[in-house]
Amino acid sequence: MEELGIDLQGISDAAVVVAIGRWRPDALAEAYRRHGGAVFSLALRVLRDRGRAEDVTQTVFTTLWEEADRFDPERGSLRSYLLTMAHRRSVDIVRSEDRRRDREVRLAGLAEAPYDLEREAWDLAVGERVRAALGTLGEAERQAIEMAYFGGHTYREVAGLLGEPEGTVKSRIRYGLRRLRTALVDVGAVER
Repeated sequence: MEELGIDLQGISDAAVVVAIGRWRPDALAEAYRRHGGAVFSLALRVLRDRGRAEDVTQTVFTTLWEEADRFDPERGSLRSYLLTMAHRRSVDIVRSEDRRRDREVRLAGLAEAPYDLEREAWDLAVGERVRAALGTLGEAERQAIEMAYFGGHTYREVAGLLGEPEGTVKSRIRYGLRRLRTALVDVGAVER
């Protein structure tokens, strides 16, 4: 572990990270020797899967290699920095898998639902009426409603995209929805 006359085993973690920042593979090996077990153990505890825990451990030390300058010894120890990275990455994986599982369950439920021709015809008819009713709105109201309800944007995002104050956008959407409801009642798509 000696290169350029420096014994890495006897120096601080901060000095090891400086050496990593100078692209010394032996310094990365020393950081791994000191903290790899703790990083792996935390990832394994969160993920409960040895292979994924190994992947997280590798990612953490690869990130340290590529972004050594992000470690600030004034903010905490190298071990806590590495464990924080491992925990975040592991939790991200768990959340991603939970979302994937939920999506698969939802899609499986849709696939197993019986085909209802009458319901589909009704949905198409209502969809046509909604499009027609949207056409009766002013451009500003229609655009704000489409961005918020069909585009999935928040009121704040719509305001930013349109370059308008958030209160103005909220008012346009509120008045537009009232007019839309009236138009849908008039064409029989919804009841009073």
